[in-house]
Amino acid sequence: MTTTAARATVPWTDLAAVLRGRIVLPADPDYDTVRAVYNGMIDKRPAAIAQCRDVADVIAGVDFARENGLTLAVRGGGHHAAGLGVTDDALVVDLSSMRGTRVDPEQRIVVADGGCTWGDVDHATAAFGLATPSGIVGTTGVAGLTLGGGTGYLTRRYGMTVDNLLAADVVLADGSFVTASADGHPDLFWALRGGGGNFGVVTSFTFRCHPVGDAGTIVGGPVFYALEDLGDVMRWYRELLPSLPVELSGWIGVMAVPPAPPFPEELWGRTVCGIVWCYTGPGDRADEVLEPVRTFGSPLLVGLQPMPYAALQSAFDPLFPPGLQWYWKGDVFREISDESIEVHRRFAEVLPSGQSTMHLYPIDGAAAQVPEDATAFSYRDGGWSGVIVGVDPDPANADAITRWARDYQEALHPYSAGGAYINFMMEEGEDRIRASYRGNYDRLVEIKGRYDPDNLFRTNQNIVPTGNVVPPPRRG
Repeated sequence: MTTTAARATVPWTDLAAVLRGRIVLPADPDYDTVRAVYNGMIDKRPAAIAQCRDVADVIAGVDFARENGLTLAVRGGGHHAAGLGVTDDALVVDLSSMRGTRVDPEQRIVVADGGCTWGDVDHATAAFGLATPSGIVGTTGVAGLTLGGGTGYLTRRYGMTVDNLLAADVVLADGSFVTASADGHPDLFWALRGGGGNFGVVTSFTFRCHPVGDAGTIVGGPVFYALEDLGDVMRWYRELLPSLPVELSGWIGVMAVPPAPPFPEELWGRTVCGIVWCYTGPGDRADEVLEPVRTFGSPLLVGLQPMPYAALQSAFDPLFPPGLQWYWKGDVFREISDESIEVHRRFAEVLPSGQSTMHLYPIDGAAAQVPEDATAFSYRDGGWSGVIVGVDPDPANADAITRWARDYQEALHPYSAGGAYINFMMEEGEDRIRASYRGNYDRLVEIKGRYDPDNLFRTNQNIVPTGNVVPPPRRG
């Protein structure tokens, strides 16, 4: 760690003088508040945080870090599982104040600044009955989710988030500013669609939008089953899902029923197997399409109802406020095997806390029609992206939720496709990163060497450019 004396040699006043935003230093009274990220388990102490107001501020921050030999971290929505928007003794270029959106309903396009959350985007597009594929939590940052790939309720019908990215404004490691798209810097555009934050600071995203439901009203919600029915439910689900129209999607998981309305009090805290469904087709077909998922087995709760799409997107926000302790592990699965179902049952029975959970998100339909080398995200051959998350509000339980998540993933990994969705990974090393990109990894290394040869952007799931195995020295 850099000493206080060394930190004092950095000319922070020079950076402050050129920012429209504010620079926050450890001596400032709100430093602890500003450095905090969504995952309360992350406790990093950066040397300074540049709260950027515009692209010029981002350029100034990148230039300052490069010219002063500083470790650089880039924060968008601050939601990343591993907390890679901050790190010790670094300059954090913080975009969280840059949250503007603009919708063109005729062209069905939305432009979102790099600090936006998906709640910001959903609010903007809902007025026009439109949406773009994203995740399942409104507080998730647009930048982090997009740059990793992006799976959610619309994936089967409209593809992944990266499949709907039309352009990205990017500040590169040398401080230059470019727009990456199919027509400009296409190699960079390819890498941004799944390659994480390795290639620059994305200050603006342009997405294609789509109609959802009837003027934005969908039919969705959870269906819960008793834990002893988990095997039957998972086997039924794995066979049913590929046969469903792409307007209907649902992720499956194990979870404890939240102890709050609108859930029935007799189910509060009970561990269940749950599927959260989302139907985005015409309302007059909803009953027909949803009939098999309403009637299978003996559900404890059928919570399907019409609602705004944005309401389903934000339904989990109150259950998972910022500051909880989180530990994530992920894998991609081509199938839900009988052997893996037994692992899910075993670890569901010892759920370590009421907010700990496991989810499997479908990667099929439109997402599976994209060739695996068309974007940096490579797992296009169907299946599910799985995540195991240990969650608890009490830091004293951090070890317990971490151990449960690690043991669960270790037991499940032999039935996986080998790699993971990088947004569901902690800091797990180069081998896991390489496995997650498969045949696209070498091309990512090449593009990294072209756009960031000195690996300035390395506080991420890092792709190391050839010839830069050891990161440059850091100060701060």
